[in-house]
Amino acid sequence: MDGDLWYDVNRSYEENYERGPFGAFADALHRVHAPEEADVRKDETCGGERFLGFPVDGVFGIPAGPLLNSRFTTAAFAMGFDLAVYKTVRSRAWACNPFPNVLAVHPRSSDGLLDPAVAERGESVLADRHYERPLSISNSFGVPSRDPDQWQPDMRRAIHAAGPGHLLIPSFQGSRVEGMDTRDYVDDHVRTARLIVETGAGLMEMNTSCPNEGRNRLLCHDPHLVAAICEAVKNEIGDRPLIIKLAYLDSDDALETMVRETAGRGTVQAFSAINTISARLVDDRGRQALPGSGRERSGVCGHAIRGAGLKMVRRLAAIRRRCELDFDIIGIGGVTGPDDFDAYRREGAHAVMSATGAMWNPGLAGEIRAHMHPRP
Repeated sequence: MDGDLWYDVNRSYEENYERGPFGAFADALHRVHAPEEADVRKDETCGGERFLGFPVDGVFGIPAGPLLNSRFTTAAFAMGFDLAVYKTVRSRAWACNPFPNVLAVHPRSSDGLLDPAVAERGESVLADRHYERPLSISNSFGVPSRDPDQWQPDMRRAIHAAGPGHLLIPSFQGSRVEGMDTRDYVDDHVRTARLIVETGAGLMEMNTSCPNEGRNRLLCHDPHLVAAICEAVKNEIGDRPLIIKLAYLDSDDALETMVRETAGRGTVQAFSAINTISARLVDDRGRQALPGSGRERSGVCGHAIRGAGLKMVRRLAAIRRRCELDFDIIGIGGVTGPDDFDAYRREGAHAVMSATGAMWNPGLAGEIRAHMHPRP
């Protein structure tokens, strides 16, 4: 079921970065760069949409993760995706976890969904190389980043290549290293946001949903610290919209505190939910599925997190109504077709994104566009 993958899960992250994208995305990138087709745009546009004040053809895109550099983001736009999130960058170079990073994941439930509470308790989940639908996969990269000297010029190229109706969204996070205190950690977020501003980006997304505080500690589990970081970042970036990427939060009180202390204070204009769900992955003999220390657990994405993603969007929308706040919601998790897109929109998402679904179906944006605007 490897099919027409544009991020090749059978190659290392480094090889994908240097040689990708592959498949249909590579063909699309070639068309963009072909002199005789340089001015060719897609046949039709949705038109009339806006996202965080920016005019866009539509509100479907690919989240941070598989779009490693400007070649990937440019190809995504050429394939009809309206929003493309440039893979999370840092203020310093950061290595990727060892290969392999992606395995097929098979939750035990009859519907193939992963219950966040069950995953948190440590119940094991089978992971192997047998990809099957509905598709769920591991996401065990460790948030790698090039040095700013490399990613800044590439991000500028990505922004310039987006073109009318498309929106390039840089993603970033702070890096906690030995010897840092909380002030240093906040300052590292601000420093990275400043580096993004220097590329000419009109908005950005801050990743709070990958382990920054320790192996299984997520920044978004500390809403007060997130609020402090958002305030500092917003003071640096000014009027540029700030999005924060969330993991699944099981506490309604913690989620509402997060929203009130960020969107309620005007420091955050949108929430992106959800990232992966952490689970203990094992092979068919019950052994750790991914090699290496600290990889007993991995983020799971794809179909398995669809239910949790929809629930988070529903809860965020309810808080927005109850607290009379104004912010956008980006729905992510298990989007593999038009029905999933519709489901997220019904729950209150203004925009919808797909990573796993788009990786295995590069034509997904076209399918959703056709569903939204069928030909007469």
